[in-house]
Amino acid sequence: MAKRDFYEVLGVPKNASDEEVKKAYRKLAMKHHPDRNQGDAARAAEERFKEAKEAYEMLSDPQKKAAYDQYGHAGVDPNMRGGAGGPEGFEGFSGAFGDIFGDIFGGQRGGQRGGRQVFRGADLSYAMEIDLEEAAAGKESQIRIPSWDNCDICKGTGAKPGTSVKTCSTCHGQGVVQMRQGFFSVQQNCPHCHGSGKIVPEPCIACAGQGKIKKQKTLEIKIPAGIDDGQRIRSSGNGEPGQNGGPSGDLYIEIRLRKHDIFEREGDDLHCQVPVPMTTASLGGEIDVPTLQGKATIDLPEGTQSGKTFRLRGKGIKGVRSSYPGDLYCHVAVETPVKLTEHQRKLLKELDDSFKKGGNKHSPNDQGWFEKAKSFFS
Repeated sequence: MAKRDFYEVLGVPKNASDEEVKKAYRKLAMKHHPDRNQGDAARAAEERFKEAKEAYEMLSDPQKKAAYDQYGHAGVDPNMRGGAGGPEGFEGFSGAFGDIFGDIFGGQRGGQRGGRQVFRGADLSYAMEIDLEEAAAGKESQIRIPSWDNCDICKGTGAKPGTSVKTCSTCHGQGVVQMRQGFFSVQQNCPHCHGSGKIVPEPCIACAGQGKIKKQKTLEIKIPAGIDDGQRIRSSGNGEPGQNGGPSGDLYIEIRLRKHDIFEREGDDLHCQVPVPMTTASLGGEIDVPTLQGKATIDLPEGTQSGKTFRLRGKGIKGVRSSYPGDLYCHVAVETPVKLTEHQRKLLKELDDSFKKGGNKHSPNDQGWFEKAKSFFS
């Protein structure tokens, strides 16, 4: 059976860039990988996978691609006219294959430095409690976080004083070994030195062979104005150190707002409950309410009911990504007087009698409520 055109196999034009060829191969390899296809479809998928693999191996190598473009399959077939066979181009293929292998199996890949696998350090999380006022205005703060310094005893080598670090005999200092799985050749961390390329025969007692010891350091943190509960601030490079010279992770400071005595935050808006004396609610008048910017005044109309909400525009919080501040919502809670004197009781009794003589006109909610509740009383 004649081979299909390599460009047709990958679904790319002849003038496709190296990145387009690689992207097309990655897509096909993930789709037709044997581990992703089972049952009757497995055999056909394996053939498609091998076909895509061969096409990419040829088109990713400049010499093989030139030979293929000029002579077709005959130009790259080692059994015909001395085609461009051999190991050239394997580095490009294995690089793309390694990326795909990681995508399929979820493997974490590290970079290469000096022939060894290097890994980025883990991220750290730090919870910081602040007040609502501090969140609204922003602040600068200091926190203590774990840090790592070179061990003073072994000077960062990890070896006991008087001894030295040895090159790993398993990977010969490369930090990686090749593992074959069927027709796959997979590179992974050396199980003996764990990717470092070195062995410490006699570890330093002070640092247990790590070459570094954990300490504490003080970090200056700037909290932006308007930050909300649950939002995070990233401090780059202040996480755990990387392995084998890899970059450090990041530190994430998660903000947690303390419960406020008066206000509750809802996004950029604030809510507060305002107790109002019964007489003031009945007669109307001005009352003072607190805001984060200072005191404000609300003009209560006569006959204000409990639960009435007054909105003060712009008296909320200007969020980190907001262009203008939110509002303050003041919810009226009419207070019933307690600990009455005999004289006050007498006055209230007289007031109650006068209300009853006036019927429902003094109680706007009574009539509607009793009409709805009649069915429960019968």
